[in-house]
Amino acid sequence: MHANSVGSRPAEPQFFNLTAEKLNKMKEKIHPANYREVVFKDMSNDEIFITRSTVASRETIEIDGKTYPLVKLEITSSSHPFFTGKQKLVDTAGRVDKFRSRYGNRNKK
Repeated sequence: MHANSVGSRPAEPQFFNLTAEKLNKMKEKIHPANYREVVFKDMSNDEIFITRSTVASRETIEIDGKTYPLVKLEITSSSHPFFTGKQKLVDTAGRVDKFRSRYGNRNKK
């Protein structure tokens, strides 16, 4: 009888046989140890998010008397038209100039 025949039962996926203890145990020595609270700031609307991350940051910000690493973002779910449901003009003027000033003009003549 073929496995997909009428009346046959498909094999149960392997994870159904795992116990709760095995499901909740993370693998050792593969997860970063430097998780900390980080502030992500949407530069288009100045909204901030505080979450745990391992991302590197050179800037800091003080919120409620506590200093956090700061990561600046151009656009997030709070300002992206897909998530907000409305079109929003995002400042694009100067981005090319900013890129060129940061990385230079790499056209070789």
